[in-house]
Amino acid sequence: MAFGKTFLSALSAAVLATGLALTAAGPVSAATCPSSASPVIPGAKAHWTLSCSGNTLKVYGWVEDTRADGDCAFVHVHAGNGGGDSADACGWGTRTNFDMSFPRTKTAEARLQLEN
Repeated sequence: MAFGKTFLSALSAAVLATGLALTAAGPVSAATCPSSASPVIPGAKAHWTLSCSGNTLKVYGWVEDTRADGDCAFVHVHAGNGGGDSADACGWGTRTNFDMSFPRTKTAEARLQLEN
């Protein structure tokens, strides 16, 4: 089990360091709308867009499981208002669309990762 946690930590660090998430390397910083990203990691890929209407942030896109390994692909979103949501795709070739809304904010942090 320690290997899995170590691997996930290393994978998360690699995602942040390469800019595949809407965060900067080092201390986490939030992205503001409008923006988009199309991260790809071994076993998963996603695309999301941040847009604002009034004082509400929308995060929409898709997440896809790209490997038959028993893990699920997740997109986790943490909004600037303290709210959060996630979407998952489980099973090789499965793609899940998502559309999330967060009132009273224009910033969010989104991250693609694998979980079992």
